Amino acid sequence: MRIAKIFKQASGLAALGAALFLAGCAQSPQYLNVSPTVSSNLPQVGSGQAVTLATVDGRESDVLGTRSGKRMSTDTISVPAYTLVPKLQQQAETALRQMGFEPTSQAAEGRPSLTLTLTRLSYEKAEAQAMLDKAVLVAKLKAVVENQGSVYTGIYTAKREQSYALTPNYEENNQMVSELLGNALDRTFGDPQIGQLLAQ
Repeated sequence: MRIAKIFKQASGLAALGAALFLAGCAQSPQYLNVSPTVSSNLPQVGSGQAVTLATVDGRESDVLGTRSGKRMSTDTISVPAYTLVPKLQQQAETALRQMGFEPTSQAAEGRPSLTLTLTRLSYEKAEAQAMLDKAVLVAKLKAVVENQGSVYTGIYTAKREQSYALTPNYEENNQMVSELLGNALDRTFGDPQIGQLLAQ
C-alpha cells in the first residue's frame, strides 16, 4: 500500500512537471532563423549591367507578434535583423543575377541602383472556425529603383492565413515565415517595371 501511494505521488508529480514544462515552452519566446527563397523563374532582361543593391530592415522591431495573440505575453515570435538582412540580400542578389544583372554593394556615379526595404513582418492570431485558431502573417517590401534620373517605387505585400488546431511549433513558424518572405520577394522581382528601369 505504501509503495502504491508513493508511486501515485510520484506519478502525480511527474504529470505536474510535464504540464509545467509544456506551459513553459508555450510561453517561451521563439527566435526564428528564416531562409526565404526567391523563384527561379524570373525574366532575363539585363545584359550584365552592374546594379548597386542595398537591403534594409525598416521594421520598428524584430518582434512579429505573439503565439497567444496577447500583446503583453512572453510567447513572442521574433526574426532578428542581423540574421534576416543578409539572407534577404543574398536572395535579392540571386534574383538580379537570374534577371541578367550583376549586383554589387558599391555605389558608382551613373550606375543603376535598387534599394530593398522590409517595412513590415507581422504574425497575428485571429479567430477561425470552431475548435480552430488562425494565424495571419504579412510581409511587405518596398523597392526603389533609380537609373539615369528616373525613379520607380513599388510596394509588394504577401499575406498568409493559416488555420490550426494545435499552436504551430518553432519549425512550423519558421517555415511559414520563410515561405511568406519568399512570396514577397517573388512579387517584388516579378514586377516588370523593376527590370525595365534597371536595364534602361
